[in-house]
Amino acid sequence: MTEKRRQYIGIACLVLGLLFIGLGLLREEQLTVLKKAAAICLECIGIG
Repeated sequence: MTEKRRQYIGIACLVLGLLFIGLGLLREEQLTVLKKAAAICLECIGIG
């Protein structure tokens, strides 16, 4: 692979990742992730 093609692929992956993060924020999925993370954390220490 040429260096230029590798750079384009890297930029495309970055843009795609940012797009998916933006879509997740628009759908307010961060609240769901936070709720699940808190539940898992509480289960790990034996409270939940």
